[in-house]
Amino acid sequence: MTSKPGLLLPCAVQYGQGRGRLHADDTVDPGDFACDRERIIHSAAFRRLEYKTQVFVNHEGDLFRTRLTHTIEVAQTARSMARALGLNEDLAEAIALAHDLGHTPFGHAGQEALNGCMGDYGGFEHNRQSLRVVDELEERFAEFRGLNLTFETREGILKHCSPAEARELGELGRRFLDSTQPSLEAQLANLADEIAYNAHDIDDGLRSALVDEEQLSEVPLFAETWSVVRARHPDLLRRRTIHVVVREFIEAQVADLCTESAARIAAAAPADVDEVRARHGPLLGFSEAMQVHHREVKQFLRENLYRHYRVHRMAHKARKVVSELFTAFMEDTRLLPGEIASQVSALEASEGEAGRARAVADYIAGMTDRYAFAEYTRLFTPDALT
Repeated sequence: MTSKPGLLLPCAVQYGQGRGRLHADDTVDPGDFACDRERIIHSAAFRRLEYKTQVFVNHEGDLFRTRLTHTIEVAQTARSMARALGLNEDLAEAIALAHDLGHTPFGHAGQEALNGCMGDYGGFEHNRQSLRVVDELEERFAEFRGLNLTFETREGILKHCSPAEARELGELGRRFLDSTQPSLEAQLANLADEIAYNAHDIDDGLRSALVDEEQLSEVPLFAETWSVVRARHPDLLRRRTIHVVVREFIEAQVADLCTESAARIAAAAPADVDEVRARHGPLLGFSEAMQVHHREVKQFLRENLYRHYRVHRMAHKARKVVSELFTAFMEDTRLLPGEIASQVSALEASEGEAGRARAVADYIAGMTDRYAFAEYTRLFTPDALT
């Protein structure tokens, strides 16, 4: 649990031993995961995360999480746990930084709407779109499309994949057909994401007053943490109490995950990353008790925050914006900005109507919340003529 940076377990992804990149690139080592991290941070898709929704739409408040703040928090959590477990910190961080690049505006409501629109054209899923962003849509290099990331980072980005899509992705998609696993770093980044969004949705829910401490007393892990913090700091103001409780709530999950995962790794003793990948179940995870707590938190948030009428109203509005933009652009590509219209035409020429739909989906998925609202206003509000 006290591994030094660079001192990796044999089953970690080793520096300099990556499976390579999509395109020949003599300027960077195939196992240089720090380079992946830098390419992701400098991408346009990463910058747009600042104005994409976590739970609350961008204009609802400056203090709520965005996809960017969430991503940074996930990356920090993943890197800290990777160091504790003796895994590759740079790789875990790169995966975490890229995991939400394909998210639509308006969070899950936007994804659901765009998936519905794309129902006849292969659907839409944000993890698959994140891979599409780094493989094809980013335009930072003259020699190739995308960011040309390592296989290992791309493997971690792709958390979900249908069998049909998996067959098209070759070696990258094979694990979805064989029911095998990605690297430990990929597993860790996924778990860091779960820890972060549960804790921070509680934080935002409390500060927005959509949920309160009395409701959260139904969640044993939160209730216990709140009680301990209040007993230790009885005079602390509520705002500061929330910060302390959320921090300790995260720390409890991180400590449990690291302890349980270290024990599982020691018991399984995989000789290398290939043995990790050959397993039919993940090696990293929470203890049984913490997994129960984790499910309780998710159930509470689903029933009390995500289904709150204020959140539902915004989700309803978001679905309308995304769906009507998609319909309008599919019916008349002359409504699209010139460069986007050219991209749509090019993909339609090679893939037909499905290509046209995919290119329109790419455009909408890349929008920020406020840009999507602005496009909707420009298209459907009579006095907005530009």
